[in-house]
Amino acid sequence: MTKEASTHHPIHDLIAKRWSPYAFADREVSQADLCGVLEAARWAPSSYNEQPWAYIVATKDSPEEFEKVLSCLVEGNQAWAKAAPVLMLGCVNTQFQRNGNPNAAAEHDLGLASANLSLEATHRGLFVHQMIGILPSKAKTVFQLPDTVIAKTGLALGYVADPEVLPNDIKERDLAPRQRKPLSEFVFTGKWGETSAAVK
Repeated sequence: MTKEASTHHPIHDLIAKRWSPYAFADREVSQADLCGVLEAARWAPSSYNEQPWAYIVATKDSPEEFEKVLSCLVEGNQAWAKAAPVLMLGCVNTQFQRNGNPNAAAEHDLGLASANLSLEATHRGLFVHQMIGILPSKAKTVFQLPDTVIAKTGLALGYVADPEVLPNDIKERDLAPRQRKPLSEFVFTGKWGETSAAVK
């Protein structure tokens, strides 16, 4: 199943073809592909090159570790994410290692790393579904995270499956067309809400 974006302006195929399915196939992700998508995350930009992200990764090859990550997702996400062959938690170190000061860019930089990861996955025929619906306090306990480290997102990685395998309410989300706001609603000049002439 493909859901290529209907764009108003030409963009790279990897961006147009990237989307977040709920239905994942019972198909293993190779170690080479898993390492490749994580290598892409490694090369994301970050404030002061701090690289404040970390990923807790579990595959179905290690059922105990997989269940630990799965248990850190909210119940609604567990229902579909359990089918994915790879689950991850995206974490951030909230302090700069260089000086111990708070890192206000940490979450932003995790987002950049996960965007790199998602595009590399798309390049390899894989799909990523990111989730904010996780249990950070449980993740901190289960994985013994340091005081300055917070689990912020969940990620399911794998191959897309037929959405018919999903419950009806979730299936509708997979079948719905991809939609985005037009540029005029978020590209401003002069003051908030005033559309930039560059995108008119």
